[in-house]
Amino acid sequence: MKMSLRFLTAGESHGPAITAIVEGLPAGVEITHEVLNRDLKRRQHGYGRGRRMQIESDTAQILSGVRHGKTLGGPVSVIIYNRDWEKWQRAMSIEPLPEGGEEDGDWRLRPVTQPRPGHADLAGALKYGFNDARNILERASARETAMRVAVGAMARQFLKAFGITVVSHVIRMGPVAAAHDPDALPPPPSAFAAVDRSPVRCLDPEAEKAMIEAVDKAKAAGETLGGVYEVIAWGVPPGLGSHVQWDRKLDGRLAAALMSIQANKGVEFGLGFETAARFGSQAHDPIYYDERRGIHRLTNRAGGFEGGMTNGLPIVIRVAMKPLSTLYSPLPSIDLTTREAAKGAIERSDVTALPAAGVVGEAAVAFELARAMLEKFGGDSLAEVKRNYQAYVDELAARGMWEWRNYAAEGAPDAGPAESLAESPAESPAGSN
Repeated sequence: MKMSLRFLTAGESHGPAITAIVEGLPAGVEITHEVLNRDLKRRQHGYGRGRRMQIESDTAQILSGVRHGKTLGGPVSVIIYNRDWEKWQRAMSIEPLPEGGEEDGDWRLRPVTQPRPGHADLAGALKYGFNDARNILERASARETAMRVAVGAMARQFLKAFGITVVSHVIRMGPVAAAHDPDALPPPPSAFAAVDRSPVRCLDPEAEKAMIEAVDKAKAAGETLGGVYEVIAWGVPPGLGSHVQWDRKLDGRLAAALMSIQANKGVEFGLGFETAARFGSQAHDPIYYDERRGIHRLTNRAGGFEGGMTNGLPIVIRVAMKPLSTLYSPLPSIDLTTREAAKGAIERSDVTALPAAGVVGEAAVAFELARAMLEKFGGDSLAEVKRNYQAYVDELAARGMWEWRNYAAEGAPDAGPAESLAESPAESPAGSN
């Protein structure tokens, strides 16, 4: 039976650690602690983050599946220890507390009976029959995304071997929107080199200032802010995914992966919802051909997908994130035990986690792209996957489809012919083992 790339995470927000097992990575992928921890550090930054980010300094420890910096082909297990666990050992104890232990004055032992509107608290308590929402919120917490970022970093290393790059940036923070043209091809990856130096991970300096001011105002009012981030992937070959069954459409799988991230409420590709307001002539991407550039497009309104498959253009996905549901001026709620009116519980939270959400979104996209690459070009080792990939790339070149590599290399449709692809495939990023 063909085994797909997959992962499972486990752990609670204030438990001892978060863990994951990743299965399906081929042998020979370069993975080190530094690679994982670099992305984990990016996830912790961002204007508007709360005190939890000052407590935790996430580092991943690889426990199995990697030797001398390269995967072995077996499951890779990873652990991230929670530094805050030291204070929560009794409240999150696996063993039963001694009789009367809940009454020793430790606030962490008090049950959470006032569900927060917008959080998993109430729905989870009803589903599992709990009156203490602590049993729900610990696992529902976005703390789990730290491990998803570590897993995504592994997928990113696999994609790197094929010249595929995934980045993100913030284009809206609450009421503040950056200048943005959904019709245009995105700028090249080099344009995003400094995005992590922005406190809100925004490329527009004027919008950045206004976003910071919006966060400050929200904090002063006891409010939270959501927004929109964009994830872009360059160098993805055409033909990943499939049109033949609903669950094999790659854009559908990417949407599901992004919607599974805590607080995400909407996903669109390319023009997205704006497509519905246009005539067909202004909604699609005309196809051109010439001897210099081969098959190419001048716009990317479809966001890199047609018929559930990648079409060789950069993948462009925008994700809407809601304001966080923990408010320091909480909304009306009820008490789960008495049914009396109450205010939503207050857990430690951020004013906004939008800049970090983009990093998590990158991880989700990278993992699904890696899975799709392995489904199409699969093999037990990275060298075998590269050979299969290169044969496909050669076939694309023979059919006049070489412009897609220029979208990755230069980010512009007038970059010129990709000689390394059309004439010397062995010199492409995946050409050597």
